[in-house]
Amino acid sequence: MSSGSEAVFNLGMRANVDATRALLDALRARCPGVRVIYASSCAVYGQPLPRIVDDGVIPTPQSSYGAEKLIGEVLVNEYTRRGFIDGLSLRFPTISVRPGKPTAAASSFLSGLIREPLDGKVCEIPVEDGRFESWVCSPRVILGNLMHALTMDTSTMPSHIRQINMPGICVTLQEMMNVLEKVGGKDKLTLLKKKDDPALLAILKSWPTRFDNSMALKLGFKRDGSFETAVKDYAEDLKDAKA
Repeated sequence: MSSGSEAVFNLGMRANVDATRALLDALRARCPGVRVIYASSCAVYGQPLPRIVDDGVIPTPQSSYGAEKLIGEVLVNEYTRRGFIDGLSLRFPTISVRPGKPTAAASSFLSGLIREPLDGKVCEIPVEDGRFESWVCSPRVILGNLMHALTMDTSTMPSHIRQINMPGICVTLQEMMNVLEKVGGKDKLTLLKKKDDPALLAILKSWPTRFDNSMALKLGFKRDGSFETAVKDYAEDLKDAKA
């Protein structure tokens, strides 16, 4: 993932580029024309960026992970253009609240700052400024969008332009902390430990935080109503899992 690819270049290339091409070649040989949904990322973008990114903004990644994801998109476009697959590259926002353990993603804390305190654990946040903004989407909404992508009609889309910016919402770090307090209680805030991490901040600040999702919404994809709803959904799922 993002910080892991930055730290270990060769491993990132093998995992995100070599493995992607090997998979596409296997699909090409065994089930030509199959619908392929490639999980890309808004990390394909880098600064400078307009305040609101639309589908005409050219990706200029500022991280190895973003570059690797962009290479994957080009492969999906080319294999689709040639008729080997019927591909779509969905550029995911940061998914929050993601269940499970912390990952090597630079954005991992955007799930951890909710997930860990609700489980009584400490979360280290590499950003001190509460005004820091992120582009996020809940697991429930991205799952619905993935299911939609499985069966949507792609016949009107150019075969060599199959990348789509997935809908998300912009939230600040402070707004996320406010939701944690509202859903989990004020005591949960004591489990958040904020300290700037320059290496991670360089990656995080290169990503866009607002998108014009007109095309995605026209194609039938959905967006979250609010981050509070996403956290409440996670809290309910956590409660059910522990029941």
